[in-house]
Amino acid sequence: MMKSIVLHQYNRNVLRALLSLKVEHIERNVPDADEVVIKVHAAPANPSDIAFIQGSYNVVKTLPVVPGFEGSGTVVEAGTELVNLLGKKVSFFAQNDGHGSWSEYITLKKGDLIQLRDNMDMDQAACFAINPFTAFGLFNIAIKRSSSAVIVNAAGGQVPAFIRNLAAQHKVEVINIVRNTETAKRLVEAGEKYVLNETDEEFERVLHELARQLDATVAFDAVGGAHSGMLFNAMPPDSELVVYGGLSNKPITDISVMELIFRDKLISGFNLSSWRQELDQDKFEHISYLLQEQFIKGAWKTRIQRMIALDEVVNGLKSYLGNMSDGKVLFKPSSDEV
Repeated sequence: MMKSIVLHQYNRNVLRALLSLKVEHIERNVPDADEVVIKVHAAPANPSDIAFIQGSYNVVKTLPVVPGFEGSGTVVEAGTELVNLLGKKVSFFAQNDGHGSWSEYITLKKGDLIQLRDNMDMDQAACFAINPFTAFGLFNIAIKRSSSAVIVNAAGGQVPAFIRNLAAQHKVEVINIVRNTETAKRLVEAGEKYVLNETDEEFERVLHELARQLDATVAFDAVGGAHSGMLFNAMPPDSELVVYGGLSNKPITDISVMELIFRDKLISGFNLSSWRQELDQDKFEHISYLLQEQFIKGAWKTRIQRMIALDEVVNGLKSYLGNMSDGKVLFKPSSDEV
């Protein structure tokens, strides 16, 4: 048996969705020949996990199920085809129909795993499989477009932070959009040159002028709704709006038809799973090596605001939803590590 957080019912109301989560002891799977069992070290809560328990994410699983799309841990059991992975430390990304990472154990196939270097921190590894690769895949769009500047909204989040790391390496300017003064202050104090608060009266005018002044031809949109239209309309001709999240839980609106028709602008979507499937294994492992190197030497770091035990799931997720900009909440199945 294994202690797990179990979702019995999807609910669009986020509070009711949280309250429906139960901590239970459920049967632990015996691995098939091509599977391993991982003892979970830590597993984060991401916006995609919140959307999942609401039933508003693209991934829908058979209920009841354990949520959680990523984490880190150690392989403790292996099927006959994967015995060479026993004892290996891994990060993982799991969106199959089985149980997720908010549990003491998880059973996965080899393709869901990222083998870790010996000196990779396991708390950082818990948040490694999604956000760093998302930022890498997104920024590659800007590289292909030879963009001199990019725009990021929800700029207090972790993907924008990694995008800023990549932009600094490639000497690309970043226009950061936030929604509160505390996050704006933190980014300015960290050395960010362009930080715009969307609550300011002159926000849209300043964004329009700055986007064209810096020739920001790519915008990375984590919000959706009217925010997408605002970004799209502010960008210069021959630009691309890349939507990779839907924090607003609203459909894209306010797109200027004239900008779309006469300014050669594009709207595209980015899905990490599809991007990863387009890479051969050698290429993916090379990217993983490069990204792990950034964490090992301290150039990249996921901000973690709190460690919580599985039993604290409701209060822990409320804390996360109250201020995502403060960093990730990590579930620690071993309560002595909290």
